[in-house]
Amino acid sequence: MRAGLFDYGAGNLHSLAKAIARAGADVAIETDPERAIEADVLVLPGVGAFASAAERLAPGLAAVRGALSEGLPCIGICLGMQLLFERSEEGPGAGIGWFAGDVTRLTARRVPQIGWNTLEPSDDRVFRRAPLDTAYFAHSFACRPNDDDDVIAWCAHESDHFPAVVRRGRVLGVQFHPEKSSEPGVRFLAACLAEVDRCG
Repeated sequence: MRAGLFDYGAGNLHSLAKAIARAGADVAIETDPERAIEADVLVLPGVGAFASAAERLAPGLAAVRGALSEGLPCIGICLGMQLLFERSEEGPGAGIGWFAGDVTRLTARRVPQIGWNTLEPSDDRVFRRAPLDTAYFAHSFACRPNDDDDVIAWCAHESDHFPAVVRRGRVLGVQFHPEKSSEPGVRFLAACLAEVDRCG
């Protein structure tokens, strides 16, 4: 499997690229979204702000939407998961809109949420492949899907209850950072890659 890691130009992608490689995929870091979708799976990383990432995505947005509709597997991590939704309070710009809904600021006294938190997973196949009870989060915004059926794991920060993992077809988003969630997180990332590759 060849993973196209879309680089928004906002941070160091080394740890994520290394984790993807450990999962058995070849990694190509691309600054052009249309080059990134030439891979076997598109990976949207979790570094940066929504507005700047959406701006970098905009020239290839229609092509990305078309590729996902035609069955290209995709994994979105943290900000990458948020880009799979329609829009964000964090700033202007259009998301991909694979999942209907918005991204809003966490409703909590302590924002951002940085550190380990407990997951509330469903019985989805990806969790059967690689059980994960806790993960490392670093975010100020959370996805608010219109359809909770797309949510396969939840998390709570203070009184805010939000999706930790969403999935529809061959597209999967995680709000946490699996590459920073120790060995279980890396195994979970490998399971995500396997799941989006196998399902249709």
